[in-house]
Amino acid sequence: MSNTLEKFAGSLGQLIREEYLIGEEYYRGDVKKGLRNSDGTGVLAGVSKVGSVQGYFIQDGQRVSVPGRLYYRGIELNEIVEAHRKAGTFGFEEVAYLLLFGYLPSKTELDHFNEIMKRARKLPDGFTEDMIMRHPSRDIMNKLARSVLALYSYDDNPDDTSVENILLQSIKLVGCFPSIVANAYAVKRHYFQGGSLHIHFPEDNLSTAENFLRMIRPDTQYTEEEAHLLDMMMMVHAEHGGGNNSTFVCRAISSSGTDTYSAIAGAVGSLKGPLHGGANAKVMEMFRYIKENVDPHDDGSITDYLNKLLDGEAGDRSGKIYGLGHAVYSISDPRAVLLKKYARHMAEIKGFADDFTLLQKVEELGIPLVQERRHNDAPMCANVDMYSGLVYTMLGIPSDVFTPLFASARIAGWCANRLEEVITCHRIIRPAYRAVTIEDHYVPIEERIGKLNVPEA
Repeated sequence: MSNTLEKFAGSLGQLIREEYLIGEEYYRGDVKKGLRNSDGTGVLAGVSKVGSVQGYFIQDGQRVSVPGRLYYRGIELNEIVEAHRKAGTFGFEEVAYLLLFGYLPSKTELDHFNEIMKRARKLPDGFTEDMIMRHPSRDIMNKLARSVLALYSYDDNPDDTSVENILLQSIKLVGCFPSIVANAYAVKRHYFQGGSLHIHFPEDNLSTAENFLRMIRPDTQYTEEEAHLLDMMMMVHAEHGGGNNSTFVCRAISSSGTDTYSAIAGAVGSLKGPLHGGANAKVMEMFRYIKENVDPHDDGSITDYLNKLLDGEAGDRSGKIYGLGHAVYSISDPRAVLLKKYARHMAEIKGFADDFTLLQKVEELGIPLVQERRHNDAPMCANVDMYSGLVYTMLGIPSDVFTPLFASARIAGWCANRLEEVITCHRIIRPAYRAVTIEDHYVPIEERIGKLNVPEA
């Protein structure tokens, strides 16, 4: 049966492409392909207090690029990160509180929140055995999405969309996401890679970053510097405005009035995509190709290979240099700036200094090449994915955990945006698509001429 289906689907491929093809001429005028304006800016679909992404302003109808800034509830991300780095404290929990509740907590409030998070990190009784161990998955993002949907069955009141209940569900999800990811990876490593099975439970006295490193490593060991670097990564990835694909998906699903688990599972599915959260793994895949094929000390050698990538003759043949360019940021991505700043020392002590230098060269040499191909000298910068994969690698985190770990941070932003959508919008998100099908008439089956060479029954 499977073989027959495969042959049938294979024979349809080209026909389907032709039937579904819509010429670019239909997108002219007021059709916003990809919900983008003609100048590349996003179509304004709503307002938000949660996150603000700033990379340009409009002056006299023209887009003017500025150094990128990212704000959480009006506070610049850079301020938050630098404050915690200076104090030597872990900041992700505070960021989650800020995003969910809308303000910076007092010490008493944060302490109370951390006490709640201790309980939230623990998965329901039997969940790991029933939902993760008995149904292992080769892809952790798919396992994460399935696990989120499964949590619906462990909730006594899953369809209650009151603000209070959504907030309760949100805190539980922020707490348990890292535990799901760590356990899913342990099971995958055991069943599909032949590794020993190590399941570690979160400890009450540790931060989210510390717990994740402890849970994902067979020996549970980590250094303070590693934990603080991961904590910064989680702060950096916690939120990125309502217009990024996964958050918009979460808001769109939420606008239908559905439950929290359905909305978050949809966001997870979006983040998995290589054009979104999956880009960090694609960067490292690309980087492996680069390392194997260039002389890292010869800019000409690097440039030649980058041209091959852009020509679709090397790497994954996509014609892309992953990690370059962003829909909003052009001069700089503030997240990439932070990662470059704080990852450099880790690269030196972990033996990745040469990799770090080569990645910088990919950024420096790749940007003018992309600009040349586009016949456009508009500013372009490296995005957060250019350096996040290397940071994860230095922390000993396997590539198939990169995007799930991203999700473990972004869950705070998703839940905050879901709350905002439910509280303020009260209208289902429903953009329009212009039909361009030529009007036709129904033809009786005996008068039709088929398009496939199908064998007689």
